[in-house]
Amino acid sequence: MSTRIYVLNGPNLNLLGTRQPEVYGHETLADVQQRLIGRAAELGFEIDFFQSNHEGEIIDKIHEARSRADGIIINPAAYSHTSVAILDALNSFEKPVIEVHISNIHKREAFRHHSFVSARAEGVIAGLGTKGYLLALEYFVEAGQ
Repeated sequence: MSTRIYVLNGPNLNLLGTRQPEVYGHETLADVQQRLIGRAAELGFEIDFFQSNHEGEIIDKIHEARSRADGIIINPAAYSHTSVAILDALNSFEKPVIEVHISNIHKREAFRHHSFVSARAEGVIAGLGTKGYLLALEYFVEAGQ
């Protein structure tokens, strides 16, 4: 049985590639998904990739992951700074969580400097563009998931 990683993406990431490309780059979320799934297959991993603009749907996926996933890579986007509910859901997940941000949230507006999700994550990758997703996957490889 291969390792299954859930990759969860929050609001507005469906606009990746067209929304503020000077901040987030020109790659689309579909590009990220394709690249990540390809790399995961090389490693013998399976990826469940999901994006939603709705907090409850992300929470439902975290709950589902409790019985189906070996780890979570999450880019909660704006919910990083507002959602105690996503933090609570992640606290119910007993396996590793890596938080990813495409931009460096610490170089942006002050309200973006705090992430509720970071309190639960084993690690946080921020500011390395979409490569952060691949680096998060590498964490699971090195952790022996």
